[in-house]
Amino acid sequence: MTEVNRKIHIVGINSYIFEDLPSKLQDLFIKTGNIAVPNSYFEEIKSWSENDLEKKKLFFSSNSNNELVNWLRSQKTDVILISRGDPLWFGIGRILLENFSKDELSFYPSNTCIQLAFSKLKIPWQDTVNVSMHGRDSTKLVEALKAKPSSLAIITDSNNKSLEIIKKNLSELNLIDFYDFWLCEEIGFDNENIRKLNLKDSLPSDISSLNIVVLTETKKNYSNNNLPIFGISDHIFKTFDDRPNLLTKREVRVQILADLELPKNGVIWDIGAGCGSIGLEALKLRPNLDLFCIDKRIGSKALILENSKRLGVKPKFIFEEDINNTLNTRNLSSFEIPNRLVVGGCDKKTKIQIINKLTQGMNIGDIIVIPIIDIQTIKELKEELEDKNFKTNLNLIQTYKSLSIAEGIRLEPNNPVFLLKGKK
Repeated sequence: MTEVNRKIHIVGINSYIFEDLPSKLQDLFIKTGNIAVPNSYFEEIKSWSENDLEKKKLFFSSNSNNELVNWLRSQKTDVILISRGDPLWFGIGRILLENFSKDELSFYPSNTCIQLAFSKLKIPWQDTVNVSMHGRDSTKLVEALKAKPSSLAIITDSNNKSLEIIKKNLSELNLIDFYDFWLCEEIGFDNENIRKLNLKDSLPSDISSLNIVVLTETKKNYSNNNLPIFGISDHIFKTFDDRPNLLTKREVRVQILADLELPKNGVIWDIGAGCGSIGLEALKLRPNLDLFCIDKRIGSKALILENSKRLGVKPKFIFEEDINNTLNTRNLSSFEIPNRLVVGGCDKKTKIQIINKLTQGMNIGDIIVIPIIDIQTIKELKEELEDKNFKTNLNLIQTYKSLSIAEGIRLEPNNPVFLLKGKK
């Protein structure tokens, strides 16, 4: 391989003012003759050559494509390629590393637009999830939104209607009220503009093509006055920060609550309650029920209490312990036998033990519902219920959610769940 002596210097900028460059990079620009500049701000950088520079400049208006790569390869002397922010952070750096040796490349990063945006917003960003939609579809964005991080930074692309897609995805995932939406335009430049948008209104018409979006979790007090009678949105429930999807999704929860045929009075046990979504919504529907919530995860009791406040209900007991401990060490005779029983979040052996111990005192008409994701356990659990004189039926709940993409919409599947119902 022929040794290449010239260098490609990739210089990140956050300003169109030549004097804002570090003195080292000013000197590099002065002595370098060939300069590649993105065409979106070509004239601003070309004007730097008017400052009585010693060496005549040849400017190349570039896109991040093969034409740029071929031009760089054709140069026999050192070249500067102007970039925004950090070229190795969702920038031109990746393409250059795929086409040139590392020895040929020198990177001079500036602050990223995300870093500058958070500094202006005065918000820590060490836990922020970063997503780029520039030249990409919204798949990564949807994955990130489903995890509900406390803050999310999105590099947009004016060519694929990114802002409209972000707005639609937030609405489709019921997250409009979960996040504050910050539109950050021309960050670090003279026309910098940061504004908080109300996504229930239309997007402004005067948006710069150089923009990014920052989503930050809304700090709000939840009022149960505005909750629907049935089918409470997932975002209302507080979940574990490291496991935000650890709750029964609305579509499945609605079916479970329907299958429970909730009575006006009685006792309901929610085993493997997680954040309490099933039992608490049952209590919202039937306030005279006595609710027992049991979950072994550390912090589950605090979560259930918080969600109780959000829904304006009060469980009778919350046990933060393994159900096996409850069954084997507590005096079950001192507890009220359930009229309705939901069993989730435990293995097959534990489910069978629950059926054996808790169904003994259940009466005619009492109901047990077991959400199942492991198809191999269904037959044995069904037979166990039937041995205890329960009439069973099995439903597969498979739902799809429409999500907006640049070309229109796609259907995103939710995980399928089998619901095994037994009625005595």
